[in-house]
Amino acid sequence: MELKLFKALWGMTGSLEEQIERIAEAGYDGVECLVPDKEDVPRFRRLLERYGLDYIAMMYTDGDHAATFRDRLNRACELEPLKVNSHSAKDWMPFDEQRAFFEQAMKAERDVPIPVAHETHRNRATYSAWSTAALLKEFPEMKLTADFSHWVVVSETLLEDQRANVELAISRTIHIHGRVGFRHGPQVPDPAAPEYAQEREAHEAWWDEICRSHYARGERIVTFDPEFGPPKYLHTLPYTGQPLADLWQVCKWMGDAYRDRFRRIRWE
Repeated sequence: MELKLFKALWGMTGSLEEQIERIAEAGYDGVECLVPDKEDVPRFRRLLERYGLDYIAMMYTDGDHAATFRDRLNRACELEPLKVNSHSAKDWMPFDEQRAFFEQAMKAERDVPIPVAHETHRNRATYSAWSTAALLKEFPEMKLTADFSHWVVVSETLLEDQRANVELAISRTIHIHGRVGFRHGPQVPDPAAPEYAQEREAHEAWWDEICRSHYARGERIVTFDPEFGPPKYLHTLPYTGQPLADLWQVCKWMGDAYRDRFRRIRWE
């Protein structure tokens, strides 16, 4: 089994060239971000090729959700990403509307050669373990990006009472967003801090299960993005807005820590 580490451009500063170069020099295997504007696509392609980086495309739906999903998916696939990660539909939609959206989304996915993962995310149809489970049962072909930090804060638990729903989600996950959440927020200030050891261990145990699920399905590559975000995700001091941690170092620490843990996973 191989773990490929991706770095989101979210929260990074500097030119696109500087960001991509820094990601490559830090030892990441790829980049995850929104599809660049049309005029920036050639430059983006050249940078990925220059540094030998894979690409996971990120997209979201809004307005006419089914139409924007189809249009943005087609545009994302033009860049031949390894996978597409989508923020899909809305949490406030009645289930019938969500079902109608995902019926159209599944049809659109069948027409493209790239695997599509719907991210577990607040404000989206996949905002909770229970709402996502209902959709997964309705759509057996639906796949996920697992960002369980959102489910933790939505339920104010470490999902102890959602075991069956979490197991179902794990079985459908094809990409991991490795951010650690806690009962009162989607991002701990620093995953290395000992006071958040319980939360980090819970998330790492879920990620281990996702990796084992990949192995059981015959897949040999797991994609992992330590997607900690900038303020206001990243905690700050009152009045000054000074971040309590260095975002780059937080992401790097989490990626390196999980890569070390991944090497110790027992597959049998």
